[in-house]
Amino acid sequence: MLVLLALLASFSLIGSDLPRAWAWPLAAGVLLFGVRDARSYLREQALQLLVPAGLGVVQCDGVAVQDLRVAWRGPLAFLRWRGADRRIRRIVLWPDLLDAGARRELKLAMQRREAAAGSPSMAG
Repeated sequence: MLVLLALLASFSLIGSDLPRAWAWPLAAGVLLFGVRDARSYLREQALQLLVPAGLGVVQCDGVAVQDLRVAWRGPLAFLRWRGADRRIRRIVLWPDLLDAGARRELKLAMQRREAAAGSPSMAG
C-alpha cells in the first residue's frame, strides 16, 4: 500500500500545474522515498509486549519497562513507556495490528494494573 501511495503521489505531481522541470524530479523523489519507506516498514520486527495483571513487571521484547501508559482513541491504542535505557518509546496500535480480542485483553490488563497500583480501599 505504501508503494501504491507513493506511485499515486508521483502521478499527481506530474499531473499538477507544477512546471515540468520541478514535477518530474519531485515525482521521482517521492517514488524513491515511498519505496524506501515501504522496505524499512517490511523489515521492522514485531514487538512482543507482556503486560501482567497486578503489579508484575511489564516487558517489551523480554526487557523490563517502566511507566507504561495506554490512551485509547476509539479503536486506536497509544502506548508510551520508558525503556531500560530511560528513553521514552511510543507506538500506535491500529485496528489492523490489534484485533478486537487483543484490544479487550490489553484494556483488562491495564485496568487490573491500575486497580492493583491504587491505594487500598476501606474494605481492603
